[in-house]
Order: sequence, then C-alpha cells, then structure tokens
Amino acid sequence: MALQASLGKASTSPLRGDPWGDKETGRRNRVEVTIHMKIPALVTATSLTALLLIGCTPVISQRGYQVDPVTEASIRIGTDTKTTVQTRLGDPSTEASFGATAWYYISSTERQVAFFDPTVTQRKILALYFDKDGKVTGLKHFGLRDGHVVSFESRETPTPGREITFLQQLFNATPGVPIGQPGQQNPGQ
Repeated sequence: MALQASLGKASTSPLRGDPWGDKETGRRNRVEVTIHMKIPALVTATSLTALLLIGCTPVISQRGYQVDPVTEASIRIGTDTKTTVQTRLGDPSTEASFGATAWYYISSTERQVAFFDPTVTQRKILALYFDKDGKVTGLKHFGLRDGHVVSFESRETPTPGREITFLQQLFNATPGVPIGQPGQQNPGQ
C-alpha cells in the first residue's frame, strides 16, 4: 500500500497499481522493468571489474635450483668431490667456461604483472669451486646485490661492420651511385 501511495493514486491501471503489474493482462509496470534492466548491467559491471582485478594479479615464478640449506650444509670442503656434490645437489645450472673448476647452482624468483616484462625479485647463486683432482675447495653464496643481471640469451646476433642508414642502403642499391667513405676510391673507376 505504501508503494501504491508513492506512485500516485491507488488504481487498477497496470502502470500505477500493483507494483508487479496487472495480474489479469500480464503487463508489468515501469518500476519492475527499470529494476530488471539495472540488475544485468550491475552484474556485468561487477564481473568486468573482477576480471580486470584478476588480470592484474602478479604471477610469482620460482626458477632454477631449489635451495635446500640442509643439503648445502652437508658439503665438506676438502673431502667432497664433483661426484658426491652432483649426487646431493644434482646437475649444476651452469659450469665455469674455462677449466670447469666452478659449478653454479642458480635460483631466481620473478614477479610479472599482466603483460609487463617480468622483474627478478630474488636471485641466489651457490658457487662451488674445485681443485684439479675434483675436490671442493670453496663454497660461496651470491645474490642480486653482488652483481648485475647477465642475459644468457639476448636474442640479438652481433654482426661485424658498420651501421648504415636506410638512405645509404637505398642509394647503395641504385646502380651508378657510388656511396662510400670520404677519400675512398671506387675500384670500378
């Protein structure tokens, strides 16, 4: 009855009477139509907002050697060999390039948000040094602050020679137009 009073006079008209419409004709009133139109829009907006927030959630990736302090503490300098270290820790992430006197176990944690490039948040490197007989001579731990990030694979091939501009390439492709260094003679003349 309070809803009917707020809508105007109590009437049997489908637009003013029962808030759910006229039961005899089945027509709905404006209040009900407006409410039913707003609910899907609200659900859609809430869903899109949730998807955007989920898409911005950072992804944390752990890569490489998984650090185990107990196993690392069991390595004895002077008594353990390459074989015993490999049995305990597994294959190294990389070895020294010259002489194979050092093994490196590398662990890194990366954080990536949406489509942005990943950022290395933590890097731990366990370096094991060996003598000529293959026995452990030293063990060191390194982190991000101990060095700089080295890209093992840059996806860029270095080429010898000089860089030339687009116009120089275009003129070099045109017959009869010599382009070269100043003071350099064209061998065809």
